[in-house]
Amino acid sequence: MRRLDRNALAPPLRPANLLPARQLAFAWSLMLLLALLAWLLVLDQARGAGVEPGTMGMDLPLFLLLWVIMMIAMMFPSVAPVAVTWARSIGRGSAGAARAARLTQFVCAYLLAWTAFGLLTYGILALTGAAVQQHPDTGRWIGAGAFLLAGLQQLGPLKDVCLRHCRSPMAQLVRYASFRPWARDLRVGLHHGLYCVGCCWGLMIVLIPLGVMNVLAMAALSLVIFVEKLWRLGPPFSLAVGAAFLALAVLAPFHPWLLPGLEPPQQPMPDTEHMDMLATATAGPRLG
Repeated sequence: MRRLDRNALAPPLRPANLLPARQLAFAWSLMLLLALLAWLLVLDQARGAGVEPGTMGMDLPLFLLLWVIMMIAMMFPSVAPVAVTWARSIGRGSAGAARAARLTQFVCAYLLAWTAFGLLTYGILALTGAAVQQHPDTGRWIGAGAFLLAGLQQLGPLKDVCLRHCRSPMAQLVRYASFRPWARDLRVGLHHGLYCVGCCWGLMIVLIPLGVMNVLAMAALSLVIFVEKLWRLGPPFSLAVGAAFLALAVLAPFHPWLLPGLEPPQQPMPDTEHMDMLATATAGPRLG
């Protein structure tokens, strides 16, 4: 379990001293607009889809596309400080099409890190879906294990290291400036994306018991990520979230309603009236 210190409680450094107010507002607005558009796509996809275990019948390419959209919706608001800071540094040395190309490289490389994690998530979902289909009672133990892993990750040292990285965009800008020019923006986006995965993978795996297409769970986790990275008390807040996950791990085996994403799909009940009519029609005339 990690310890808190004064440096951990220090507010994340902001890029405000690098950007004029108008440019800062525009950059934040653009990130939030992209996140909003992604949320609209997620809501449209989730409409009528329900919450069920496994991959919900999606093949891998479709799942990864939806996963990337989900990551844009959930992560872009909290990644905005680092993205805006790096965008400012790009703007100093590039303009026009070159600037747009460099920003595209940064964003694509960042999303590539989450796509790789989505590939792992798809495999886990496929396995859990098959297990719940064959043995419905295993769902509660799978859910308890997911909450346990998430809680331990929230309280572990890797979370602390990665959270410090994500909360200090100015410090990362200084570090990224030392990268060699070749493919720098790709490397910066991938590097920061991997730190974000290291910081938030525990939060993402709770979507297995809560449901990958559970919009309320996604919104709650997005809020947790945003608070962890941008609030002054983000580090102790992440500890409290970890403790809550551990409590859910204890409760989950005895309260299956906490695991909507692992409930086996209900088999439709037969229409008894229709079956009786069918039986009468096929019985034929009675003798005697």
